[in-house]
Amino acid sequence: MRGFIDMTKNEGNNRNTLTQDQKEIRRTARTRPLLDKKIISFSLKQSMIRLNPRIQLRNPVMFVVEVGAILVSLVSLFNLFTGHVLLFPIQIAIWLWFTVIFANVAEAMAEGRGKAQAESLRQMKVDTQAKLLDKNGEIKIVKATDLRKGDIILVTAGDFIPADGTVVEGVASIDESAITGESAPVIRESGGDRSGVTGGTRVLSDCIRVKVSVDPGESFMDRMVDLVESAERQKTPNEIALTILILGLTLLYMVVVVTLVAFASYTETEVSTVVLISLLVCLIPTTIGALLSAIGIAGMDRLLARNVVAKSGRAVEAAGDIDVILLDKTGTITLGNRQAVEFIPAPGISTAEIRDMCLLSSLSDCTPEGRSIVELACAQGAAQKEVSDGKPIDFSADTRMSGVDLLDRKIRKGAPEAVTKYIHSLGGSVPEKVNEAVIHIAQEGGTPLMVSDNERIIGVIHLKDIVKPGIADRLRILKRVGIRTVMITGDNPITAKTIADEAGVDEFIAEAKPEDKLGYIRKEQAKGQLVAMIGDGTNDAPALAQADVGLAMNSGTDAAREAGNMVDLDSSPTKLIDVIETGKQLLVTRGALTTFSIANDVSKYFAIIPAMFPALPIFHALNIMRLHSPESAVLSAVIFNAIIIILLIPLALKGVAYRPAGASSILRRNALIYGVGGLIVPFIGIKLIDILITTVGLA
Repeated sequence: MRGFIDMTKNEGNNRNTLTQDQKEIRRTARTRPLLDKKIISFSLKQSMIRLNPRIQLRNPVMFVVEVGAILVSLVSLFNLFTGHVLLFPIQIAIWLWFTVIFANVAEAMAEGRGKAQAESLRQMKVDTQAKLLDKNGEIKIVKATDLRKGDIILVTAGDFIPADGTVVEGVASIDESAITGESAPVIRESGGDRSGVTGGTRVLSDCIRVKVSVDPGESFMDRMVDLVESAERQKTPNEIALTILILGLTLLYMVVVVTLVAFASYTETEVSTVVLISLLVCLIPTTIGALLSAIGIAGMDRLLARNVVAKSGRAVEAAGDIDVILLDKTGTITLGNRQAVEFIPAPGISTAEIRDMCLLSSLSDCTPEGRSIVELACAQGAAQKEVSDGKPIDFSADTRMSGVDLLDRKIRKGAPEAVTKYIHSLGGSVPEKVNEAVIHIAQEGGTPLMVSDNERIIGVIHLKDIVKPGIADRLRILKRVGIRTVMITGDNPITAKTIADEAGVDEFIAEAKPEDKLGYIRKEQAKGQLVAMIGDGTNDAPALAQADVGLAMNSGTDAAREAGNMVDLDSSPTKLIDVIETGKQLLVTRGALTTFSIANDVSKYFAIIPAMFPALPIFHALNIMRLHSPESAVLSAVIFNAIIIILLIPLALKGVAYRPAGASSILRRNALIYGVGGLIVPFIGIKLIDILITTVGLA
């Protein structure tokens, strides 16, 4: 026991050896301010580069605005050459260019944050040497860049792991803070689903042999950096549909503006080209057109801030539309290890006696269950003891028992049937009360461990899967937004039902085999449902690839990480819930700003149309803002149209605050706040701008 405590202290000391630069890099990567100076500088440069019409053509709405800015600029230059210095077209041209630049700034800021994150991640990479094992088992010191897929390397305490790979021999405590930002060490071992290790992490204790799984430049960190800083982001289906919608509105308003030329000619009203272009720019959905790409990129950025790397924007968006979540019981809903919760004494045995016997039998038991027995005994008042003359008996698959041999007594704990057989061999018997306690614990979904002292049964230990604190509340939130939760486990139906009831999942699948996950996902998808799941093992890979959102654990196998479309660097199974919330926030943000943008266009209509036809009595009723003059009305609307983009950039990057609720509730909230707000804000903003520019003599 003392050795375990000493090891923990040593791990803590090793963690303190991280440089201040590494800690600062991690802190910056996770808490980068919204308006970082470097990002702003990058965005301003990019906004000018993106004025290239060939680049701008990727955003049809802003391309139309840029063409309008060019035409108005040409009109202004023509007026200057002909000796007509008119301030109005010059001002319109300037603000139209600002509109295009502000839209470029929005997208560049979103990409700039991703590139800054990538740079921080790149600085975390550790260039180190590796202990390569040759065919004869001899150690050869090589550079990490010389390692190739399939090489076997030895990593000992204090070494950095030089490359991604899988533990093929040994078990070690590893500091993954360079990737996850968390200082608590994790255990990685061969032969299980927790065998994956990542280059740049550090071994704190023991030694392991690792089989390298990638060639240089193909490591997980390299791929992660590429994913984060990639500016070529494919549009998602919803984003494509919205782009088609706003493009359709743009074409519609172009037709409307062209028909106004004929209407003006019919009414003998003179309408300048500058005013027509201004009307077109103000009516088309420039706000959402400018922010659409930024919203999508920012969604991936918010996931990265939660230490989740999304391999595509489609995965982030799909997370917001998920109907069903498939959750593993162990490690996701429960803590992952059974915990001792109760000591039940046999007849004639005091509570203190069974407590002390359980403590003695578990002092040398380094399993999570054994440590939990020691913790429970100490919590109930047992004095910490150290047995110097005892012989620890390790658990084995043959005996299914563990314990300790003292001078005159043999204490055992283990499966009830194994301990019963052992007691009978010594001439003892099991009290009926103890058998009843064993049956009761099993019926409740727990695991009973019977405890004996020589040939005498002294009681039962109740081991239980502990549901993670707060998981029930989080699952209730998912239920509130219409997501069905399904727990899948290899446990028997009784245990599965007990945990399912305590956690509050909607359904459970007991005694499930790996292929059952894949079958369930396909069945739900055949009904038109979107399914999400998490996994870390090779046997999870088919289901991760089939799921609409497959969240793979970074600590898992290479097959799982390759199959999933998201990777959780923290290897926290409950992170799937955060991913879904981020996806929903992305959809809500896009919907809210689209509503606001279209509502804005309606208000700007009331500012410009009356200004275009001031002589017609029919338009006097529409002139509800009573702006100073036709020129000030048009200029105020154009200025507002440009400024509102820059004001909404922080909202597009941070996202609209998401509150778990049903779709109808979210729709009503968006319509009230961003729909009604989008109608009212332009009236106020345009009026204030009109007063300002009139006061300073700009109109």
